Amino acid sequence: MVGQPVTFFEVVGKDAQALQRFYGGAFGWEMQQFAPVAGYDLVRSGTEDGIGGGIGPAYDDGPGHATFYVGVSDLEEALDKIESLGGSRVMAPVDLVPGGLSIALFADPEGHLVGLFKP
Repeated sequence: MVGQPVTFFEVVGKDAQALQRFYGGAFGWEMQQFAPVAGYDLVRSGTEDGIGGGIGPAYDDGPGHATFYVGVSDLEEALDKIESLGGSRVMAPVDLVPGGLSIALFADPEGHLVGLFKP
């Protein structure tokens, strides 16, 4: 059996530029502005290994977090399954790019924030 892949990571917080400088300096990551979200940069590691990521401002001025995103084909179906297993919906599906990239967030039974990603 093959499971769903981890496709993206994200670090968000109150000072996105400081976080971008920190992670860029710590790991040699280059930042590339992601136009649909102000202040959000995509991470370019300069290698084919690893997954992509992003660093930017926290959503709705909420607390920052570091999370990973799991690729799924249907966000609502995945959220329904997660809720049936004891997780909770944190953010309903949102289209970041019209006709394309969509995300949702959930908390596992212990409260860890995890993302869902639909290409």
